[in-house]
Amino acid sequence: MKLSRELEKFSARLGHRFSDPELLVRALTHSSISSPTRPDNQRLEFLGDRVLGLVMAEALFAADEGAREGQLAPRFNALVRKETCAEVAREIGLGEVLRLGRSEMVSGGRRKQALLGDAMEAVIAAVHLDAGFEAARKVVLRLWGGRIASVAEDARDAKTALQEWAQARRQGPPSYREVAREGPDHAPVFTIEVRLESGERERASAPSKRRAEQAAAQALLERLEGRP
Repeated sequence: MKLSRELEKFSARLGHRFSDPELLVRALTHSSISSPTRPDNQRLEFLGDRVLGLVMAEALFAADEGAREGQLAPRFNALVRKETCAEVAREIGLGEVLRLGRSEMVSGGRRKQALLGDAMEAVIAAVHLDAGFEAARKVVLRLWGGRIASVAEDARDAKTALQEWAQARRQGPPSYREVAREGPDHAPVFTIEVRLESGERERASAPSKRRAEQAAAQALLERLEGRP
């Protein structure tokens, strides 16, 4: 089997040339278009999730020899969660090459976080099956890049801290709302506003809603606590 020109370009963005192109095709095939002769990517997603987890665990373990398990766990979760996988998928244009059924295409499946995250994990598994763990490891480390170095900052749960701040002052939980979305479908930027019952509010923008919520919560916390 020979890859189409579109998939060849995607392979280049991914950073891996497949010996067995069928693995890549399967990794990009959603259940909405699968058939007995065209299996979907769900089994590969299962494997890819485990491969990604091992790569990230090793990377974090090596990056900070003094970190305790309680510090490593939230960093690990931040790196392997579906949202992060979807962000990486958008960066390499994975949505453009997803194989979807008509219903998913009409409903914007190429932009859906769950579909992108699942497919990214499936692609990692495809690389692993095609060339082994070390090849998958190299692809993951290259694509996740600076996220590993900055994950200690990203993993801080500002939303929880802000909620605890509000509860300590007998206020209800902070509310979050999306006030803007800009940029192309494959690289959106969300602006989120957080507000307390007492009226204090802040806004922040990020490539995902969760990160924007965290950034807004952090900004409000810093203002409330008088930090620069």
